[in-house]
Amino acid sequence: MREAYEHRDALMNAVVMERYGTPDVLQLRDVAKPTPKANEVLVRVHAASVNDWDWGLLQGTPFVNRMISGLFTPKVQIIGGDIAGRVEAVGKDVKAFEPGDEVYGDLCMSGFGAFAEYACAPEACLAHKPTRMTFEQAAAIPQAGMLAVQGLIDVGRIQSGQKLLLNGAGGGVGTFALQVAKLYETEVTVVDKPGKLEMLRAMGADYLIDCLKEDFTKGGKCYDLILDVKTNRSPFAYARALNPNGTYVTVGGNTLRLIQALVLGPPMSRICTKHVRIVTLKPNKDLAYMNELFEAGKLVPVIDGPYKLADVPEAFRLFGTGDHKGKIIVTVG
Repeated sequence: MREAYEHRDALMNAVVMERYGTPDVLQLRDVAKPTPKANEVLVRVHAASVNDWDWGLLQGTPFVNRMISGLFTPKVQIIGGDIAGRVEAVGKDVKAFEPGDEVYGDLCMSGFGAFAEYACAPEACLAHKPTRMTFEQAAAIPQAGMLAVQGLIDVGRIQSGQKLLLNGAGGGVGTFALQVAKLYETEVTVVDKPGKLEMLRAMGADYLIDCLKEDFTKGGKCYDLILDVKTNRSPFAYARALNPNGTYVTVGGNTLRLIQALVLGPPMSRICTKHVRIVTLKPNKDLAYMNELFEAGKLVPVIDGPYKLADVPEAFRLFGTGDHKGKIIVTVG
């Protein structure tokens, strides 16, 4: 009997994918509980969230990414980048954390693994969670929050009084970006599906555009800064919607359009003084800044769900429709 208990103690529940495909390939299973290396922290996961990178890993798209993630069979079988939880154990070289600490962070550069009861993470991938922040709120922040901050501040160089447009504003990145942009006293126009627009108005958006009825690149209004989550048009279309010396920043979207932005951006900047830039995510870089905003009451994560671990396929189906509001959260336990 004791051996049976010890064996069960060495296992955990996790959502596993053994092949690429639709959310139906995601299966809840018992797998081996991970053991932290010398520089790693073992986290008892309380919450995780769904990101676009997870969607790409699930589908094995774009296909070029399979050169890294596995040509025919995925190397990463437990996906999920964003985690929030409590430290269970630490490796011998870990200095910043100890068992019992509440932490959160993005594991996208350290093997993923968030959709499970336990995950190992390098010490550098985690930050202490503020006491007043729930695990669900913390799990919403890492990847989407970093893209919003790095897109607006690091790359977009946002300035007070500018006219901004957020394309795809009702998801995770967009809802964080809207809150950050309003701290700069900017005029913000948001673009998304009609079901999200009233939420965005309540969050402080100045102008609303229904993406199903209007193409903002053909409306005649121009902006100083555009932050784009969708990237579903050519760089020339976006440039048409920019003021002189305006900046278009993309954080992700259609692969072909991203390549176009990468190739055509530099010459466009020289020819028409309109800048096209791509955010290269720096995971976890600005978690301390997000903590400050949260503690000051200036930022509140928008949560869709939460879903249970067994319902991760359902959460991914919602993500695939693009109808979710803010971040889709999964609770573990």
